[in-house]
Amino acid sequence: MRLEAITWERLTDALAERVRETRAADGGSWTRVAFDGAGAARPGERAAALAEALRVRGRSALVVGTEGFLRPASLRYEYGREDPEAYYSGWFDTGALWREVFGPLEPGGTGRVLPDLWDPATDRATRSPRAQLPPGGVLVLHGPLLLGHWFPFDLTVHLRLSPGALRRRTDESERWTLPAFERYEDEVGPSEAADVVVRADDPRHPAWSGLG
Repeated sequence: MRLEAITWERLTDALAERVRETRAADGGSWTRVAFDGAGAARPGERAAALAEALRVRGRSALVVGTEGFLRPASLRYEYGREDPEAYYSGWFDTGALWREVFGPLEPGGTGRVLPDLWDPATDRATRSPRAQLPPGGVLVLHGPLLLGHWFPFDLTVHLRLSPGALRRRTDESERWTLPAFERYEDEVGPSEAADVVVRADDPRHPAWSGLG
């Protein structure tokens, strides 16, 4: 894969222009974008930057993070607090994401999205009110391990870290998750599955695959 150097600002602008012209593949009223990447790649920051760029261009945008859709601790820690297999397949409530985030954005949906469901700090439901995304609006979902679930994204961006960079930039307390990302690379191949790949080994000098 050929990658070209780019700044984060130019990358955000290019993505915003593409999204501004994009309509949902299923004929619905909302466009759905993914920023897929380990926490060390800071997908939330990139999602927030895109959302702001879209608003400047007249498109409403709602940023949702998968950290608000974790399963209860009793399920996440069923096999221990640092089990990479459980992290890979059991930490995130994909069913709730389908139901509460993607469901309202299906053709004929209400556009009323639940921005989060579970607070991992209190291990209780957040009880957050639903956010109304108007027709023509954009959902920007960010988090790790997003691809491979058949989520109906209209544009997917994978923030790629080499194994060495991922290890260096992951906090020591979270390095037990690294085998889950190795499995993700082997089973899903996010660099091949995503529409856009951004190499983020050096956060000061990103490079990307461009928009075909």
